[in-house]
Amino acid sequence: MNTSTTAPAPVLSYSPVVLSVPGRPVDLQVRVSAPETGSGLPVVLFSHGQGPSNNLSSLNGYAPIANLWAAAGFVVIQPTHLGSRTLSRQLGDAPGAPYFWRSRAEDMTHVLDRLDEIEKAVPLLAGRIDHTKVAVAGHSFGGFTSSTLLGAKVTDPDTGEEVSFLEPRIKAGVLLAAPGRGDVINGPMGQALPVFATIDFSTMTTPALVVAGDEDDSRHFTDMGPDWHADPYTLSPGPKSLLTLFGAGHALGGIPGYDAAETTDESPERVAAVGQLTSAYLRSRLHPGDNAWQTAREALAADPAPAGRVETK
Repeated sequence: MNTSTTAPAPVLSYSPVVLSVPGRPVDLQVRVSAPETGSGLPVVLFSHGQGPSNNLSSLNGYAPIANLWAAAGFVVIQPTHLGSRTLSRQLGDAPGAPYFWRSRAEDMTHVLDRLDEIEKAVPLLAGRIDHTKVAVAGHSFGGFTSSTLLGAKVTDPDTGEEVSFLEPRIKAGVLLAAPGRGDVINGPMGQALPVFATIDFSTMTTPALVVAGDEDDSRHFTDMGPDWHADPYTLSPGPKSLLTLFGAGHALGGIPGYDAAETTDESPERVAAVGQLTSAYLRSRLHPGDNAWQTAREALAADPAPAGRVETK
């Protein structure tokens, strides 16, 4: 796939924007990245994963994919969730520690509630965001968070209560190496995160693109193999698309960061393909009538050495 036909657009990145949230044990800090020029910009809320590096699971990670999205014309907002290792010393004894699965989705709602405030806080951004065009994206644990914001339901393992975080202001999603069904979880992380075993994708009705690596074998959760990460596509109602990346592990080429413990399959070319394809998908979803996604799919299918394959329903 040719991903370098034009020079990248300059990107501005600003952090931290600090939001004081009542009841949250620490302030909500976010990074905002945006193209240098343009107006009517759509928003991508990005939920980080929970990888082995201390710093990448925060607003300071995922620069490879965040920069690509911003260069493609999106305003990317990256919160530091309470489960970030950058906060573990402060929050080790806080209710919900160490993973804070509930507050992750709540963080995204707080960001949307205060989008005006965020826009005004970032130099050169005021008046440039289209608040009606919002997508969510997430990697790994962030993919779980994004699934719930798109409508997947979970059951609180402590209370037995069914929980919905469906956020109607979010119009589309991108799930990157997201967890799959719960009934096949038999690895050690299943005991650490029992809520993962309760996810119900049948209610995930918001349009989404599921991105999965065909070498992403997450044995710490399940022995189902790489197909597990396609479950959010397979088990949810349409409209959905599935991008299966060839040769990709859990980092999908390095979206959390290059030269990082997370990235066992480092490939800037693969990350560029992810950036191009996900941007095209979101552009078409958020701008009805835009044919970027169809064009990108046709180019992928015609490529003699494609980065992956796409199916839709």
